[in-house]
Amino acid sequence: MDMSLINWPAVIVAALSGFAVGGIWYSRPLFGNAWMTDSNLTVEQVEKGNKGKIFGFTLVFSLIMAANLAAFLAEPKTDVSWGATAGFLAGVWTFGAIAIHSLFELKSWRYIFINGGYSVVSLTIMGAIIGLWR
Repeated sequence: MDMSLINWPAVIVAALSGFAVGGIWYSRPLFGNAWMTDSNLTVEQVEKGNKGKIFGFTLVFSLIMAANLAAFLAEPKTDVSWGATAGFLAGVWTFGAIAIHSLFELKSWRYIFINGGYSVVSLTIMGAIIGLWR
């Protein structure tokens, strides 16, 4: 791993892509209604959430995730295909962690697949961005 090969603008764009994917993924027409039901949340409760805290920490954690993925991809041979593959594999890893936590929290399989699926898709896209923007 050669840290000088990390493209920091690509890391930032990759992190921001998580917002775009999340906005679509957790929209009410797609998985938002099912996620709220399985999380025992109402629209009113979600709307009362501290948006600054939620989106601020989301940005921090997305940057950490993208930077970590970029560190693993900091090799001259990295391209969009390998980036997407590494992102997908990282997503499978995080899917497993989400599943374990959710099973102990007695969450439904639908909840696990909604949250785990988001992780797989967002990390795959992050990896593709990092791999493409070399």
